[in-house]
Amino acid sequence: MAEPAITETRTALVNRPRRAPLPVKEFKGKADPDWCPGCGDFGVLNALKSAVAELGLRPHEVLTISGIGCSSNLPGYINTYGMHTLHGRALAQLGNHGLKVVVTGGDGDGFGIGGNHFVHAMRRNVDLTYIVMDNQIYGLTTGQVSPTSRKGMKTKSTPHGSVENPVNAIPLAIVCGATYVARGFSGQQKHLIELIKGAIEHKGFAFVDVFSPCVTYNKENTHEFFKQRTRKLEEMGHDPSNFHAAIEKGGLWGDEIPIGLFYRNDEAPALDEMEPVLADGGSLSHRPLDVSADNARAVVAELM
Repeated sequence: MAEPAITETRTALVNRPRRAPLPVKEFKGKADPDWCPGCGDFGVLNALKSAVAELGLRPHEVLTISGIGCSSNLPGYINTYGMHTLHGRALAQLGNHGLKVVVTGGDGDGFGIGGNHFVHAMRRNVDLTYIVMDNQIYGLTTGQVSPTSRKGMKTKSTPHGSVENPVNAIPLAIVCGATYVARGFSGQQKHLIELIKGAIEHKGFAFVDVFSPCVTYNKENTHEFFKQRTRKLEEMGHDPSNFHAAIEKGGLWGDEIPIGLFYRNDEAPALDEMEPVLADGGSLSHRPLDVSADNARAVVAELM
């Protein structure tokens, strides 16, 4: 059972009145995307802008962070605070807990070099939203095999076919401790917007894996491929509170590939709710700065 302080925090979040939505144009970045025409990342960007606008958030209340890759250019295309960081390191951040933190990246950035941070951020249940644009290829470096590429897939780096088993991020996220685990498809905009809105409002680590086809280098996992195979979990009668059923559904891959909300746990406290320093007074950025002479002398005395 959650501690009283945690319950109060969650109640305040749930009961917080939602402000009127902003026009989506308010989140248009100063730079226009330079992705290949037809890239699935356009759909993810549009869905994210629509989600934060519909939630009534303001640009100064959102921080968008990314690593390296085609999809990781996204913070430059949306009007929020933003950081374009090192390859695989976007999740290794400390921030103002009053901000909505959205991390964006690709399957190579997140599940390859960033796999360590991915696992431990979920284990700690850090309160942020992680959106991965999963195109099952390394697009920025022109078409090498990625952590989610199909076994046997022929690419520039695997001309005879990949001999590696792909990462299945959905069951991985569930067993590692993520408390909101979903999958969307860039070609299903309304559905994706709702998944992202749910992720942003969730208190804890929210992971949204998005099928975002690379039209230039991945000729297997195309828009048509996913259009024919994806099926919404809501239509399959899935219960996202069922841990074992979520893992089972996450392992399905074939003629039917589930998308939607696999797992949600609203009872597990987020990391900042368990940290005594943050629990007693909240984020340091929102605390009054005591610069009195007596206080300064007391601080110096403690350091001596």
